Amino acid sequence: MGIVFGIVVGLALGLTGGGGSIFAVPLLIYGLDVAPASAVAISLGAVAITAAFGAAEGLYRGVVELRAALIFAVAGMLAAPLGVYIGGRVSDTLVVLSFAALMAVVAVRMGLKARRRPDESRVVRARLSAEAEGDAGTVCHYSNDGRLRLNAPCSAALAGVGLVVGVLSGFFGVGGGFLIVPALILITEMGIHRAVATSLLVITLIGLSGLGSAAVSGREIDWALTGLFVIGGVLGMFSGRVLARYLAGATLQFVFAVAMLATAAFIVVERLVVGA
Repeated sequence: MGIVFGIVVGLALGLTGGGGSIFAVPLLIYGLDVAPASAVAISLGAVAITAAFGAAEGLYRGVVELRAALIFAVAGMLAAPLGVYIGGRVSDTLVVLSFAALMAVVAVRMGLKARRRPDESRVVRARLSAEAEGDAGTVCHYSNDGRLRLNAPCSAALAGVGLVVGVLSGFFGVGGGFLIVPALILITEMGIHRAVATSLLVITLIGLSGLGSAAVSGREIDWALTGLFVIGGVLGMFSGRVLARYLAGATLQFVFAVAMLATAAFIVVERLVVGA
């Protein structure tokens, strides 16, 4: 079942362009009976390696803002161990309920985006282009030669958001694409295509940092299950790249949002009612 659930996560990641990997932890906990702390660690590794394949494609096509990604990722990698540490010091119930709250927030954001900005809902990680049309009023700007100007305010903004994403990724075991993409668009002049490509590299590096911290801290990690989950995730990602041409869009985003809300509600009921 590890491969099957990995495929589900990979498909969600490939089809929705962000937020799909948030299904990994609930599937591990409730589908495979993995302890919450271990599920977070396995999710970090599986999501990171799955995202690496998309990042490699983006680098090959030249649509990844490498310098910006590295600033963002280094800050996130420094902060991810803190998230892992905090997660290891709180109860499993608090981790799971906090995760349910996170799922609800991501679901609402995804649903609103699908309704208000349906064109952006069609942009998925599997279909990257070299577009980078910016908006005025951002912190980071492009120069006339097409290079992103990484001055002090720009670098500080990227690093600051990277720290926040790193802590959340380490604590919850998620890739953070639902935070990284809008952050990149908000503080830079990146177009949506370039932002989602850049986010994959950030997810890969931060996720691996969190996984390493979890392993060093002594968390129990089923490496065989992690491997199966990764295999399924990669298969799902590539399948999502094909299906995205026909299925990706506002309607699909909205369906995923409803599924997330339902999963969050199930977690709350299971922990506070059934498990009480």
